[in-house]
Amino acid sequence: MPSYSTSVLAHLFGIIALILMLVWLLHYQGGIEYDSDNAFRVFNVHPFLMFFGFIFLVGQAIMSYHTVPGSHETQKTIHMALHFIAIVLGIVGICAVFKYHDMVNLVDVYSLHSWIGLGTFCLFGLQWLFGLTFMFQGTRQSRAAMAPWHIAGGRALFFMAICAALTGLMERTAMLKLFPHQRESHLINFTGLAILLFGVFVDMTVGLAHAYTYT
Repeated sequence: MPSYSTSVLAHLFGIIALILMLVWLLHYQGGIEYDSDNAFRVFNVHPFLMFFGFIFLVGQAIMSYHTVPGSHETQKTIHMALHFIAIVLGIVGICAVFKYHDMVNLVDVYSLHSWIGLGTFCLFGLQWLFGLTFMFQGTRQSRAAMAPWHIAGGRALFFMAICAALTGLMERTAMLKLFPHQRESHLINFTGLAILLFGVFVDMTVGLAHAYTYT
């Protein structure tokens, strides 16, 4: 299938983004620890969990219907489970950034990044609940009618999450007052680029798979 190569590229850029994120947080930013007395280590929980949960795992969930071998019911279960894990990790990640704000006396929910991020998280939760409802209680006809809306909404929310991640990286770069040609600045930029390309190839995998189905 034509979507196979794009799914391989999606996994490649997802893993690259994850490695770059860990290098940045562990090597340049001092580590990741929710219960630390170091505010920066607490903050680092936020970008890691929001990327790993809300982008990497959600991307895997979106592609699961095309990459996971097995029955449709197996794929559906994996799809829902990965989204549930993403929600749990997202809650911890959001709690981490609020804890960081309390530790350094910062105002909450003041930036475009936070508006996009919280909006995406709330809509994502609703999307998951509606999907769960139709999965267990909807009729065959209602599930068929809602499926295109569920797919389109999921893809839109996925890119909203990526937009939140990219604005968050740029916001953090500004807060750290990094110079343009520092290694850390380049690392952050490449991390953002890998996240964006991961999203592009996840979306292409789904789009090409549907195009192949209907041709």
